[in-house]
Amino acid sequence: MATAAHLLDRAGFAFAREPGLRRPVPVIMLSDPALALLRDVYGNPMLFADKPRIERRAVRWGSPEAVTMPHGAVVVSEDDLSNVLDMFPRGNTLEANDKIQHSNDFNGSFSVHAMPPFPQRETLRFGERLSATARVTLKPDVAPATCWIEAVDAGWLFLIPDGFGQAWLLAVGGAPEVLAHNAPLIGPLIDALEPSGGQFDTRPRMLAQLAGDGWLACGAAAIAFDPICGDGTAQAAREGILASAVIAALARDEDAGALATHYHSLLLASLRRHLQLSLPFYANGGAGPWWHEQYAAAREGYDRTTALLAKLPEPRFALHGFDLIRREQAA
Repeated sequence: MATAAHLLDRAGFAFAREPGLRRPVPVIMLSDPALALLRDVYGNPMLFADKPRIERRAVRWGSPEAVTMPHGAVVVSEDDLSNVLDMFPRGNTLEANDKIQHSNDFNGSFSVHAMPPFPQRETLRFGERLSATARVTLKPDVAPATCWIEAVDAGWLFLIPDGFGQAWLLAVGGAPEVLAHNAPLIGPLIDALEPSGGQFDTRPRMLAQLAGDGWLACGAAAIAFDPICGDGTAQAAREGILASAVIAALARDEDAGALATHYHSLLLASLRRHLQLSLPFYANGGAGPWWHEQYAAAREGYDRTTALLAKLPEPRFALHGFDLIRREQAA
């Protein structure tokens, strides 16, 4: 929502935001590609340059030994993101009107929905995947610029240090203290583990329809990725770019139905690709029932989104910078 609001404001659109509530995310690890995208959107090459960096990733996944590899990311809190990125009060609906040259052509308002209730309420859900987070204190000798990912029998763990001796532990498939107890890579790094804040849903899902007459939906309540691929923030930014581009194209009197189909099909394709990328992780993470169930759910989601995408027409538009143009013009 913040990305869409920023780009609409920069393009000269007037809009209002309605208040809404959602579950906060305690910490976010922004990969260098995601950070570069946000810096480009907001025109700030030093965005989050003062935040703790992650330089290495240690992974124990489907084998007894861990593998350490280079990694590039920064660790930010949700408040960091909100304070820097969100110029406008948080809300669940954005009502936009072009205030510069196309107010007459725009023919009324357009709503961008980021939280329920949505105009379309049917949701496609793939699997059951509950997660929880817990604040942990790391042992004194733990490397501060390394994150850790580990598959265990009943799920997987992701440990993200904050650069100050503490970290957030994401546990997918079970309680953090239970999974950490059975994690030979991550468990020994933890000096103390606070109680988790309750479970939340991390299964891949999306609204059955993401755009319609006078509205579109974006954000994690409309389309959500599994954290296993670590692309959630970049995906949210890309959704905001696409949403603002759709509204700008409507103001130029492009076909509303074709734009709604384009928006929906591109996000459906992004979920399909995400499910495709997640399949090897669930195929190789473990041999127990939990892993077989998650692989089957991801596979069912991939097959379902593939079938749905096959029914949609080829995209008629292409992004050129932050604008949507007809594909024949882009050629």
